[in-house]
Order: sequence, then C-alpha cells, then structure tokens
Amino acid sequence: MKYTLILLTLSASAFAADFALAIGNPSAASVPWSEDPPGAPYQARKVKDAAFAVRAENCADPAKARITGTAEGLVNGARQSVALKLIAGSAAGAYLVSREWPPQGVWIVNLSGVCAGAKAGALVPIGPTGYMRESSKFFARPATEAEIEASLKSLGGDHK
Repeated sequence: MKYTLILLTLSASAFAADFALAIGNPSAASVPWSEDPPGAPYQARKVKDAAFAVRAENCADPAKARITGTAEGLVNGARQSVALKLIAGSAAGAYLVSREWPPQGVWIVNLSGVCAGAKAGALVPIGPTGYMRESSKFFARPATEAEIEASLKSLGGDHK
C-alpha cells in the first residue's frame, strides 16, 4: 500500500503541467476599470497602447505569481534596455505589456515569472506590426544573456 501511494504521487507529479508564461492579444488581459467612470477612455487607451498580454499558466495561486519584463534592443548599433510596466488584468496572473521602447531599432521583450518558487521566462520579438508570437521562445527559467543576444541577432540586430 505504501509503495502504491508513492507511485501514484510520483505519477501525478510527472503529469502535472509546469509553470509557464503565455502571450496573447492585449484584449486577453481584460483590464479592470479603475476609479474612472464607466465608459471613460482611460482603460481603452491602456489596452490600445499595450504591445500584448502575458499570463501565468499552471500556477496554483495566480494572484501570487510575479511577472516582470524589460525591452531589450539595438538602436543604431547600441544596446538598450528599458524596464517595462506590466498592467494587471482582471484575471489573476494576467498582465498587459506596455509599449515603452522607442520605434527605432530592433527589440525583444524579455519576460520572467515566478510562482511558488517555480520560474519561467519568455523572449518575445517585436516586429514592424507588433509582437511575433510564432518567433517567441518560452523557457522553464529566465532567458540567458546569450539567448537575448541570439534573439536580437535573428531580428537583424548586430551587437558585438
């Protein structure tokens, strides 16, 4: 009986999904209304100005998940890093990624998340028409500097 319980526990944990980050259109974050009166344009601007949404997945308590991000870019051959403000959505663990980097150069968004000690990361390339879902890379840890450099290089940025 003892071995059966151990085997069932190990089997359940083997099939349990790992904490991860997912991205989508800004409307996926469903930004709650603040103190603005209903119908005010403030929240609509937040969604309109956002580059995309990010969500914590497979987190037992999404309200406790923490996600941070930076925009990493090359502008005229110079490397730049811009801290990003993530705007909380109405669903726990969902955020809007505000576009705060300049339009010049090539850019990726480097996201890092933590949920109950588990970590996840994502590199989201930004193209001329917005975020590029198909070229995004997802990790079970934060991205490394080498992975960030490789992503920038794949977008046409050359940094030595």
